[in-house]
Amino acid sequence: MSIMQHHFDNAPADNGNRDSKLDGFDDEFTSVVDYIIRITYRIWEGKQIGLVYDYYSDDCPIYTLAGYAEGAESAVQGTIKTLSAFPDRTLHPEKIIYSGDNTTGYHSSHLIWSQMTNLGDSEFGKATGKSAQIRVIAHCIIRDNKIVEEWLVRDNYSLVEQLGMDPHKVAKNWAEKPFPEDSQFASWMSSEIERVGSQSTKRIANTFDPISSPGDFIKTHLHNIWNGRLLGDLNFLYAENAVFHGPANREFNTQERILTYYLELLGAMPNGKMALDKVCVVDTDNGHDVSVRWAFAGTHTGHVRFGEPTGKDLLLIGESHYRLYAGRVIEEWTVFDELSLLSQIYRHRMHVSQG
Repeated sequence: MSIMQHHFDNAPADNGNRDSKLDGFDDEFTSVVDYIIRITYRIWEGKQIGLVYDYYSDDCPIYTLAGYAEGAESAVQGTIKTLSAFPDRTLHPEKIIYSGDNTTGYHSSHLIWSQMTNLGDSEFGKATGKSAQIRVIAHCIIRDNKIVEEWLVRDNYSLVEQLGMDPHKVAKNWAEKPFPEDSQFASWMSSEIERVGSQSTKRIANTFDPISSPGDFIKTHLHNIWNGRLLGDLNFLYAENAVFHGPANREFNTQERILTYYLELLGAMPNGKMALDKVCVVDTDNGHDVSVRWAFAGTHTGHVRFGEPTGKDLLLIGESHYRLYAGRVIEEWTVFDELSLLSQIYRHRMHVSQG
């Protein structure tokens, strides 16, 4: 598949015009969207992995719930490991939502539909020869032609299910691996749990117009729903027949079912809070597309979804894309790594049993 076959609804017009604000980027890139599409295709489908050295800074932190990496060299090695297990992996851009400028950097939220065949051993287990299709979101900060910071969320739970593996067994295997408490990853997780836990529960008056201020409108509703515990406000955010695409192949199409999903996650961590870290907005022909990068943390004291409570703090990082029409969310795509969350739970249970 050539790069010109990567079409989606908010791709830049193919008119040869370059965004005049794109200072510091190579002349070939016409926009932030064009930059993300081209480098992703070249590195993954084109197998030009060494281009990572050109497009990632030497000290770029890469945050995932499965581990922490830093710098272009780590990104190169991670890409090689993934392609050795899934050599035919493709990354089709479903949507890119971005904001920013040349001074502070551009934020891009890249929703990806990824297809792959498991032909080599991986961190999940032995090669199965089976194919899978999952969603991924890569949130990058880009400055002067380089990615300088990245948050990566992948639906690993759905991936291992499609490979014919038991997600709980894989999560247990991950939990049994050494986890140095003094590692950068452990330090980052600890600081994130503390940061997210400090979010205010005070309700914010939502005076924002969803047409003129869609990002603030969504962010305020999400704060009130998750942190203010005003779950009934979900009915003011979503259209009655809103469609939800979530991790582990969760597909809903009513307000009531989306509310049940919210309650399941909160039920597992009743004191959980959400940090709404970055919002990006782009206009569409009939509304707006909004991305929200978020983190959720709380103490695992509920029996919902994840079984016997551990009484320990859990961290979840994720990203959501929302499509607004007539002032309501009509479609949502949310991605997070539920497999890594299970791994946290099993690691806590192991510590309890060993203690």
